[in-house]
Amino acid sequence: MNPPALALPLRQAPPDLAAWTAALRDAEIPVLATTAESLELMRANEDAFDANSIGEMIATDPLMTLKVLAHAATHRSGRLLTDAETVTAAIVWMGITPFFAAFGPQPTVEQRLADQPAALAGLQRVLRRADRAARFALGFAAHRADPDAAVIHSAASLHDFAEMLLWVHAPALALEIRARQQADRQLRSAAVQRELLNIELADLEQALMKTWHLPELLAHITDDKRGLDPQVQTVRLAVRLARHTADGWDDAAVPDDISDIAQLLNLGPLATERLLHELD
Repeated sequence: MNPPALALPLRQAPPDLAAWTAALRDAEIPVLATTAESLELMRANEDAFDANSIGEMIATDPLMTLKVLAHAATHRSGRLLTDAETVTAAIVWMGITPFFAAFGPQPTVEQRLADQPAALAGLQRVLRRADRAARFALGFAAHRADPDAAVIHSAASLHDFAEMLLWVHAPALALEIRARQQADRQLRSAAVQRELLNIELADLEQALMKTWHLPELLAHITDDKRGLDPQVQTVRLAVRLARHTADGWDDAAVPDDISDIAQLLNLGPLATERLLHELD
């Protein structure tokens, strides 16, 4: 039996991973206001749009991407032999009209966090980082001629979705984590998460993916603990670089990032650095 869901927003950390998963598994996920507005424009003239155009718009919003993939996975027909691993694929098997029926006017993060500007700014920072990580990962995958490049793009975009949900549903805890890390630049994310949340966000992410039956390939690629897999490395290094360069390219960790990416792509350091700036 699943533990009962907790009231949101969470002001105190649930005691363990099962309680966190229960709290968030059925929680409403707000999306970016630009996504909500675009959906309404498309809804008004749905015959003018196909799965590709809708999917491309949604792919720029990790929260809406998460909603669509979770919905597709939990409503998946037993006749389907493969998972919908991208938003476009999910919309194709759902159909345009059923998609709009399933996703009415969307709540937005701007509305949800309107009275908490610091939390909204924190979430927006994570979303910007996710967008850059997805661009880097797609570029790495294209260079490697990876046939799963579209899934890798989604995986990088969604890599930190648990942190996004923390800002939405437990903003006070997210702000406390940020304050601790700003006070101590050497404090590792996993350590402060265990101290304040009783879990690591990476474990929550995998638990929610399992609960929502998200595609196995997507769960696999986002699991940093499978470090030797080239697809996992592609996403992990893209996310790492996006994190280290969020405020510029002068972070002390960037040279190590470039070295590891060069090894992944079988390029020299200068060619790798040139590619990274092109992708950015």
